[in-house]
Amino acid sequence: MKPGTSAPQFSLPTSEGGLLRSTDYIGKKPVVIFFYPKDDTLGCTIESCAFRDSYADFVAAGAEVIGISADPVTSHLRFREKYSLPFILASDVNHETAHAYDVPTGPLGLAGRATFVIDKHGMVRDAFSSRVRVKRHVSRALDLVRGLAEESD
Repeated sequence: MKPGTSAPQFSLPTSEGGLLRSTDYIGKKPVVIFFYPKDDTLGCTIESCAFRDSYADFVAAGAEVIGISADPVTSHLRFREKYSLPFILASDVNHETAHAYDVPTGPLGLAGRATFVIDKHGMVRDAFSSRVRVKRHVSRALDLVRGLAEESD
C-alpha cells in the first residue's frame, strides 16, 4: 500500500464484541491503523503500550488509533485489559485486511508489522513497516497526524 492510494474498506470483529467498520472512521477523521503479529508478545506489547501512552496525543490531533492482528477477539480482550489499551483492537483471523493493505508476512506465517496513517479523506498518507523499530511506528504516525491537524487549521 503506497501513500496517495485510497485506504481499503474492511469490517472486522473487535475485542468488545462489536463490529468495526472502517467507514465509521475512514473518510471522517484521520486514522492510524497498526497491524501487529501477535497479542502479548514482546515487540507487540511494546508497540501497543507505546500507542497507549501516546493515545491522548493522537486524540488531541483528531485521530483514531486501531490495532489489528490475526488473534481472536478473546485474545484481544485479555491483551487490551492486561495493558489498559484505550483503542480498538480488531481481529483479522483470515488475514484478508492485512492482504488488502499489503502488510508483509512475517516469520512463521504471522502477519507483519506495519502502520498506516490515513487522512480524513480516506487517502493513505504514510505506510511504514519495520519488525524491529516498534516505537518508531508510534512516533512517525504521531508526527504525521499532527501535521494533518495543522493542514486542517
